[in-house]
Amino acid sequence: MSVFTHPEFHHHEQVLFGHDQASGLKAIIAIHDTRRGPALGGCRMFPYASERDAITDVLRLSRGMTYKAAMADLPLGGGKSVIIGDPRRDKHPALLRAMGRLVESLGGRYIIAEDSGTGVEDMKIMAEVTDHISGVQDKSTDGGMRSGDPSPTTAYGTFVGIQAAVRHKLGRDSLEGLRVAIQGMGHVGYYLARLLKDAGAHLWVTDIHREPLDRAVEEFGAIAVSPEGIFGLEVEVFAPCALGAVLNDETIPQLHAPIVAGAANNQLAEDRHGDVLRSRSILYAPDYVINAGGLIDVYYERAGFDRARMMAHVERIGATLSEIFRQAERDDLPTNVIADRIAEERLAAAG
Repeated sequence: MSVFTHPEFHHHEQVLFGHDQASGLKAIIAIHDTRRGPALGGCRMFPYASERDAITDVLRLSRGMTYKAAMADLPLGGGKSVIIGDPRRDKHPALLRAMGRLVESLGGRYIIAEDSGTGVEDMKIMAEVTDHISGVQDKSTDGGMRSGDPSPTTAYGTFVGIQAAVRHKLGRDSLEGLRVAIQGMGHVGYYLARLLKDAGAHLWVTDIHREPLDRAVEEFGAIAVSPEGIFGLEVEVFAPCALGAVLNDETIPQLHAPIVAGAANNQLAEDRHGDVLRSRSILYAPDYVINAGGLIDVYYERAGFDRARMMAHVERIGATLSEIFRQAERDDLPTNVIADRIAEERLAAAG
């Protein structure tokens, strides 16, 4: 299989395949662009159906990280890694150390962090063999301590982005009574649900696992729906917070929500689906802009943690999205096209 002719290959600087026979590690690291700084991006562990699916994911995700860092105005490039395997069954310390050694072999060109299927404790094991890692240090917050998990900050940035989208599309500042459908109740989806509930929103949630759904129903009074039923709900906001490519030719016609704003990466199955959303008068918050809170969090961990500065930086996500929405209306273009244009201008300036 050729990486260079893969439809998701986009001038990536380096794609590294790693295998460790003793631990069973099969992994791919993709470094997309380092013009603004070293590539920082999470490690996803997932039981991909094929090697091609894993390559597709890592190429798309790494490019998204480049644009995310640029739009968040961070001195970082974009990269991502994937481990092929079931995190509930195949993950163990030897495999994680092997992954850490693979990261170390790149000499700092790629900085790893947690992502779907991996967590803070996994990063701490990798940190035994590499210094090129983030999302592991405890941080002082309001006199207390929390782990290096960036999920709460990702959720907060997404919440700020939803506020900006609601203000732009619906002309309202309050989220009281807002109806939101959240797809995916992992760490980020859970923290987002809590923020929205505290703001007075009504929630509909779905997940492929039963436990997080039961938790959301019990703690937030959310209504649990099937994975197939989440798209067609009569809500104001559809918030994808699971895996990517959920906005496609099959799902977009089902949407009744006038706003799509969630934390998942690569929500558009193809770039053209941004125009499909626009043609239906659905306001789309580009994923790599609205979900940048976690990247900002792990950057500040490495740069010297300052909660006030970090949170102020995360809150700029709302202003960035508002500017994208205004430019999209002015130029009559999809919001994802506007976001890409701004990101590419910043990358060109760095180059």
